[in-house]
Amino acid sequence: MRYWAAAKAAAGTEQEPCRASTLAEAMEQARARHAGRPRFAQVLGHCSFLVDGYQAGDRDHAAVPLREGATVEVLPPFAGG
Repeated sequence: MRYWAAAKAAAGTEQEPCRASTLAEAMEQARARHAGRPRFAQVLGHCSFLVDGYQAGDRDHAAVPLREGATVEVLPPFAGG
């Protein structure tokens, strides 16, 4: 998982490994890993996600599969876009 901008600041890291078969599982693991950082969960609620360069969009995160070695980009809203 790669965190950008406010997500990176809230997580306290730029990236971290994750073993999950869906985007929902990955987000659950990330929330648990950063449970001591309440700002992280708040920022995550406003983020969009790319999985191997493709937007997850409004799809149910449980329906977004992650292949082994997938890259999940966690993108908070950006100004001016």
